[in-house]
Amino acid sequence: MTDHTPTMTFHPQPTPGTPTPWAFPAPERAALGNGLTVLHCHRPGQQLVAVEVLLDAPLAVEPAGLDGIAGILARAFSEGTDTLDAEQFAGELERAGATLDAHADHPGIRVSLEVPASRLERGLTLLADALRAPALPEDEIDRLVANRLDEIVHELANPARRAAKAFYATLFDETDRLSRPRSGTAETVKNVTRAAVHAFYQAHIRPATSTVVVVGDLSGTDLLPLLESTLGAWTGSTAERSVHAPVTADDTGRVVIVDRPGSVQTQLLIGRIGPDRHDSRWAAQILGTYCLGGTLTSRLDKVLREEKGYTYGVRAFAQPLRSAADGSGRALLAISGSVDTASTAPALADTWTILRTLAAEGLTDSERDEAVQYLVGVAPLKYETAASVAVTLADQVEQGLPDDHQAEIYRQLAALPTAAATEAVVAAFPPDRLVAVLVGDAAAIADQVRELGIGEVTVLTS
Repeated sequence: MTDHTPTMTFHPQPTPGTPTPWAFPAPERAALGNGLTVLHCHRPGQQLVAVEVLLDAPLAVEPAGLDGIAGILARAFSEGTDTLDAEQFAGELERAGATLDAHADHPGIRVSLEVPASRLERGLTLLADALRAPALPEDEIDRLVANRLDEIVHELANPARRAAKAFYATLFDETDRLSRPRSGTAETVKNVTRAAVHAFYQAHIRPATSTVVVVGDLSGTDLLPLLESTLGAWTGSTAERSVHAPVTADDTGRVVIVDRPGSVQTQLLIGRIGPDRHDSRWAAQILGTYCLGGTLTSRLDKVLREEKGYTYGVRAFAQPLRSAADGSGRALLAISGSVDTASTAPALADTWTILRTLAAEGLTDSERDEAVQYLVGVAPLKYETAASVAVTLADQVEQGLPDDHQAEIYRQLAALPTAAATEAVVAAFPPDRLVAVLVGDAAAIADQVRELGIGEVTVLTS
């Protein structure tokens, strides 16, 4: 009997090819006869066309005592038109293979449509009818108000929502709409009526101050005539676009504890306001913030999650707020996460230590390189769908940015030195100028948090 040693023949391991050049898509611009601004972008192969409509109805123009009315109007756009009731409208969308969604935020109302390219005309017709002549039926408005009131109850039971509500109320002056919940409170939403929603629609929804973004495979589609025959039928008075007030905030270092007796976890939201996308430091701020808390390998997660086991994850982020009349703007710069109750004070202490160490020692070249590799390298995947491109183009319009802004940010990220990222993130999160909101058991955490000396501690009981 002879020994037989089996052998295996391995095929050569594939080697990666040379990446193809990529840049964020550049849109073309046009305008319809009714004054509607158009941005369109042909994306071959994207058979699901994405349409974003920006309506100039910022939350700051909501009538006094009716916070949340913009959100109710946004939801009501899918509740029927002058020719279709709510059920019929939903059925027509379904037959077209389309989805229609809308929401209200501080810059305005955003309406989103996705529809197969083969049914684009039908989708645009339904969208145009919703904008041109929404039915706003009283029974549906009452239902939307009731739904929103139910949501508020659930939001108050959600620690992350409670933290955000308290954070905005603490950071911004009470006269600023930013200080109050986007979708209103129970006290304001209950005052919303069909008549009030209709009046808000008549006062603020018009094509002359609106923009539509269309992205997808537009081959074989004569887009501008199609838009004229659909969205072009929407008429309204001319008006100047809304002017947003500058964003100001009090970032005096302090701690607000929202008492949640018996809670086994503490929700953390720590931050301030800082540069937004109009600022030349934005790209460096993105890079530095990502190194601080953008991924599982960031500094915050390495310490708070991996080394100490305080949390399942902590994230740092920058969120643009609104752009002022002079083209400037501010962003919310924040650190968010949750820790077990006993670890609240130690987690805060370690967070402040991380920030002070970052200021003293800076980021490393390897941190910078890994962050750039991800932020730039993931872009082709991030913008693979028409919807993702349309949303980003709409964001740029909403914030008064040039059409090539996102493409320029990627160019800047690829070339940024480590020192620039360090300088930006250190400026974004100065340890002595941060507002910290904690939602948790005040009796268990307040005294230890006071001992940290990171700011005056206030406890809210409701």
